[in-house]
Amino acid sequence: MPWNTRDAMSLKEEFIALARQPGSNKRQLCRLFGISPQTAYKWLERYEAQGRSGLQEKSRRPFNSPKLTEAALEAEVIALRQEHPAWGGRTISNLLHNRVAPSTVTNILRRHGLILPAQTTREAMLRFEHDAPNDLWQMDFKGHFPTQQGRCHPLTVLDDHSRFSLAIQACDSERGATVKEKMVEVFQHYGLPARINVDNGAPWGSPRNPGEVTELSIWLIQLGIRISFSRPYHPQTNGKLERFHRSLKAEVLDGRQFSTLMEAQAAFDRWRDIYNLQRPHQALGYQVPIDRYRTSTWAYPQQLKAFEYGPDDVVAKVYHSRFRFQKRYFSIAKGLAGHEIAIRPNAEGGGLFNVYFCHHFLRTIDVTKPDYGS
Repeated sequence: MPWNTRDAMSLKEEFIALARQPGSNKRQLCRLFGISPQTAYKWLERYEAQGRSGLQEKSRRPFNSPKLTEAALEAEVIALRQEHPAWGGRTISNLLHNRVAPSTVTNILRRHGLILPAQTTREAMLRFEHDAPNDLWQMDFKGHFPTQQGRCHPLTVLDDHSRFSLAIQACDSERGATVKEKMVEVFQHYGLPARINVDNGAPWGSPRNPGEVTELSIWLIQLGIRISFSRPYHPQTNGKLERFHRSLKAEVLDGRQFSTLMEAQAAFDRWRDIYNLQRPHQALGYQVPIDRYRTSTWAYPQQLKAFEYGPDDVVAKVYHSRFRFQKRYFSIAKGLAGHEIAIRPNAEGGGLFNVYFCHHFLRTIDVTKPDYGS
């Protein structure tokens, strides 16, 4: 993405993979991919009859080839490793339909000097994932790097349940307006998630005031998306995305130079297709992410609808970075200036009230301790 930088075959493969999933809404997928139902069913018929070759896919090493000699199988292991230097024994073994054991793959790689010195055994850790696609997306920037055109800031978005990469965008900045433009493309193609988790850095948060909303996060909240913020100094909160970033660095960025953002984007798109459609993941039981991903049924709206607070809410308007309640003034995120917020009694009572913007909890105030004089 942007979508017009991806080749037609990768888009066909992604469409076919999503359309063949049980219960898929093919009409909705046609709208998201910008194709007619006639074209979609033509692709599906060709795929059912001829497999990938029916989509005129460039040649690939067949997984169901006749039984290979030991030397030829070893050559196939080496070829896969040379094409994808960061892939280990389990991944390569799975791609070869377990015709060679992971330990044997590792021995072959070691014998041919293809084991990276930096590789170490990772400490086992408990994994948690959400129950369904689009329950939670993780979003962040992968550290920026120079090009001859200027610095590139890769914006990445990952689905928590499936590890499906929704975006790797080569951005020229980390401004909120830039992120919004890129996210509109993602939402139009895949729909909206229930929640997005981000860190407390700009442009979606404030490092000095963790959990504070910005103009970008306000826009996401207005779309009905729930926003959550990682704990400060705890990157493991977005652990799957951190792992994704390590793979991106090892397999795309390390040892490479890009002249332009467009060149970087082309490399991101090629790798993203391999990651989503071809590369099996141990954490997914050696499925590929596309096997577990479904597009959201929650479509991106062309216009934002006004949010209606409840009849028992006290509604206040934000001016600059404060609001007035019971003749007292309290501070609030400056990005909310001009917006209405709701004030509701806290269950503990005693002059405590909770403050919300749309469905998003902002803070608790104590009317006996205003932030400003009356």
